[in-house]
Amino acid sequence: MRRGRGIRSWSLRTRITVVATAAVAVVMILGSLAFHAVLAGSIRVATERAAEARAEQIAARVETEGPGVLDDLDDELVELRVGTAVTAASPETEGAPLPPADAGDTARYDGESVLIVREELDDERELVLAVPLEDDAETLGTVALLLAVSTGLVVLLVAAVTWWVVGRALRPVARIRADVDDITGDRLDRRIAEPLSRDEIAALAVTMNRMLDRLDAAATAQRRFVSDASHELRSPLATIRQHGELARAHPEATSLDDLAEVVVAEGVRMQELVDALLLLARLDEHAPQRRTSVDLDDLALAEVSRLRSGGAGASFTLEVDGSGIAAARVTGDPAMLARLVRNLADNAARHARSRVRVSTTVSGDGRWGVLHIDDDGSGVPAGERDRVFERFVRLDEARARDAGGSGLGLAIVRGIAEAGGGSVTVSDSPLGGARFTVTLPAGE
Repeated sequence: MRRGRGIRSWSLRTRITVVATAAVAVVMILGSLAFHAVLAGSIRVATERAAEARAEQIAARVETEGPGVLDDLDDELVELRVGTAVTAASPETEGAPLPPADAGDTARYDGESVLIVREELDDERELVLAVPLEDDAETLGTVALLLAVSTGLVVLLVAAVTWWVVGRALRPVARIRADVDDITGDRLDRRIAEPLSRDEIAALAVTMNRMLDRLDAAATAQRRFVSDASHELRSPLATIRQHGELARAHPEATSLDDLAEVVVAEGVRMQELVDALLLLARLDEHAPQRRTSVDLDDLALAEVSRLRSGGAGASFTLEVDGSGIAAARVTGDPAMLARLVRNLADNAARHARSRVRVSTTVSGDGRWGVLHIDDDGSGVPAGERDRVFERFVRLDEARARDAGGSGLGLAIVRGIAEAGGGSVTVSDSPLGGARFTVTLPAGE
């Protein structure tokens, strides 16, 4: 793909500097033009007022002392008229009459711009005064030059300061980027140095470190998961291989039925393990699930009946109490919720000494359906109540493999509960063992 052209291809530092400089330049230029226009208007008004005052003063002297007063005005352009005829004029205007412009207009006289002012006398005479505007033009020109120079200097200063400030502000970002580039999949334990400031750059560093913490934890969990899964799958394969080699080397030591029984049992175990791993993978990927109203009490009653009939390897002497099951409807995937209840029931049956109790209810505000499964086993130590939901965790390592399960049942329970918007916790049971509590959103 071709790289983008134009301003989008510039560095962030360059773009910020150009935009800031352009904005300041526009503001300065508009401000300078506005100031020049206001100043020009103010100077023009001041000049007009001064000219009108001077014309009134000269007219008063003419009425008092006569037209001869104009002869003493060597540096001023003044005429005394009757209609269009000039009856008297100052020495500066002799031989070159003033232009016939209206009062307040600007005209050209002897190659210069002049302001025309008229003053009526009592005897139908009119005094015309022309004031040169050369000084005003020079003043405005000087101001325009100063504004242009100051605008250029301010724009250059803003550009330089913005370039320096943005570069200094982005320097930690460059360091963060370099640090992140050095972090590879086998070096996720490294972290970014967090600036001492409490600005957005420091917040970015903190966020990056939190992300690296999550990536490190996920990678560690994945490596542990792969290792544990490999170990769990290796065990049934090793068992099948050992029995196969034994049957081949010593046919008299085993029978075809014994070998078939071992292969079928270990194959079932592998199938269950693979199914559990696939289910956990689906839950990790947040695969879409059916969401409908499910009678949680019906699922609980079904598991009570199964345990009483010896399902999940439960002893027929195991006392299963379902008297606490009350109507409770929740929202979720029926198959997933059935798997959740079954896993908890199997876990309770494996760890119970003689009693298991299953109960369902609805929370006081009616927003949640609650499932309790209690046993009278050894319980779960307080420090292990969160780890018990991790994958391939068996708190009782001395248990036989068949008795202890694969270590994925409770991980599946937590995954299903959280995928459905609920939660699962473990606490002390009134029966003396463990109580698993599942909370799920109530259904309609």
